[in-house]
Parts: sequence; C-alpha cells; structure tokens
Amino acid sequence: MEVSQKHTNLSCENLSVGYYVKAENKTIVSEVTLDLSQGDFTAMVGINGSGKSTLLRTLAGLQKPLSGNVYLDNKTLDSYPALLKSKLLSLVLTNQQISKNLTVLELVTLGRQPYTNWLGSLSKADKTHILDAIEATELEQFKNTSCFELSDGQLQRALIARALAQDTDIILLDEPTTHLDLHHKASIFILLKKIAHTKNKTILCTTHDIELVLSLCDKMIVLKEGKSHINTPEQLIKSGIFENLFPDDKIGFDMQSQRFFIR
Repeated sequence: MEVSQKHTNLSCENLSVGYYVKAENKTIVSEVTLDLSQGDFTAMVGINGSGKSTLLRTLAGLQKPLSGNVYLDNKTLDSYPALLKSKLLSLVLTNQQISKNLTVLELVTLGRQPYTNWLGSLSKADKTHILDAIEATELEQFKNTSCFELSDGQLQRALIARALAQDTDIILLDEPTTHLDLHHKASIFILLKKIAHTKNKTILCTTHDIELVLSLCDKMIVLKEGKSHINTPEQLIKSGIFENLFPDDKIGFDMQSQRFFIR
C-alpha cells in the first residue's frame, strides 16, 4: 500500500464510541458522521465527560469504535499498517510522556521516525521538514534549549512542531491548551488556525475553551447528551446549541457577544 500524493481525507460514518465494561458496551457518543475538510481548523467542544477525548482517540485509531467505522481515503483506519498510518495522521496528546532532557531540535526530529526508523540517518529532506516545523511554530531561538527549560506554552509548541515535522495531512490534538494562561491559549489556537490555512492541513483539536475557538475555528463539533452537532460556529450559535450546553440553569450564553455568563 503506497502513500497517496493527494490530500488524505479523514471521515467517519455512524460511529459510536465508548468503552467495554464487564463485557458490555458503555456508549458515550453515538451516530457520529463527519468528514473533516482539508485546510480547516476544527474544534471539538463539550462539557466534561461528553466524550471529546474518547472520540478523538477513536478517530486516531488508539481505541476501537463500538460500532461504525473511521476512514482514511474511504478505507477503514484499521486496514492501514502502523507505519503508513503514521505518515498520514499525527497525534498530540495531553500530558504525553517525553524525555524533557531532549532539546527542542531533538524532540522535533522524532517526528521524522516514520521515514528514518529508529536507527536511520536524516536526509536533506528530513532536515528541511524539521527546520520548517521549528520556524512555523516560532521556536527558532529555542532550537537548542532543553525541554525542561521551556514554559508550558513553549513545550506545547514544540510538540506541535514534532507533529508538523511528521508531515502528515491530518493532525489531531487533545486539549492542547491545558495548563496555559489566556494569552498562551489564544496563541496556540491562532497558531493551529495558521498552520491549517497556510500549510493546508486538516487540524482537529478538543478543548474546553469554547469562547476562544468560537472566533477562530472554521468548523466545530459540539458533543451534547451523547450526540454530535457539526457546523460552522456561526450556524451553531444560531441553532441555540450553546444556550443550554451545560446541564443546569446556572450558565447561559449570549448570542450577540458570543460569551457565556452566570445567571
């Protein structure tokens, strides 16, 4: 199976995700059908426990769906060998374990493993991808800095750079702004949107920062009461989906200001 030269498409149809508990299915989100668009920055939002990480992990192939299928270019995700899949789809997880003794350059270089293998040497093309990823994430001045010396925001950028160096059409991120302050949250989302648009990547991230991504993302996936609602932020706001997103009457949503408020 060879890597296609065209952009890789990620989609799913009638997907139900969750867990097996005592040989029984525990469904968290059901009947998800989506087709992620090339060059779009898409954010997945919902309250705690709504299934954001579970759905993302299923789309990435880290756990099996309870029913339905995930597709890369109309072929089921589980039909791809691991090496080939790693050339098509990259993943940035929250709190993923890395050696913080690595420099930023060394960490980003790990993104080239699908092409060099563990013992392979770097080609000119590999080095170009690595330096381009560092430049795209504005980490040039930290290239030789050890990861333990980085701030949380800088480290998150380095992890995104590693995914960029992997040179996949699709990048999935789970809560990339966890532990960051407002300024650094905004800068990460702005960066992701820029990467999607300028590098023609398909980017999907989960987040709790709904207000921030409302003005930045191209599409949104809202998980609510076990179902998914997918559209542009403008259309989702008009539909009233955010007005009672939370399970009680304490928090409302103002459609004009696009802000949540305490009642």
